[in-house]
Amino acid sequence: MNQVHIIGNLIANPESRIVNVRNGMNTVCNFTVAVNRWVHGQRVTDYFRITLWNKLADSAMKFLTKGRQVSVTGPVTASAYMGRDDKPHCRMEIQDVQDIEYLGSRPDGSAAPEEAYPTPEEYAPVDDPDAPWG
Repeated sequence: MNQVHIIGNLIANPESRIVNVRNGMNTVCNFTVAVNRWVHGQRVTDYFRITLWNKLADSAMKFLTKGRQVSVTGPVTASAYMGRDDKPHCRMEIQDVQDIEYLGSRPDGSAAPEEAYPTPEEYAPVDDPDAPWG
């Protein structure tokens, strides 16, 4: 099973564009997440290129900015390439994102816009006698 779950911070603002694919026009959003880990007492940073489509892409463009912490789940792919320094590098990408969560507050300290969260009046009560908690 190829499944990865990362938590990290955006290194730049997300970028979005409209692309024409077989089923019509779609929005695609890309950004890079820096994830820190420790190896022999040294901090090492890994970078993951994230690709979101359609509704996830639209939402990311509204709520994500440079420095914002996110949690991303999906399959990871890796590809090798030669860098400008003539050394081999590896690119890790999560293209088929299955889950994304916006964590913490925005880097400027502000909360997400209020319309991002339902008000208590917008919650629908669940009255189902067959529900496991009922």
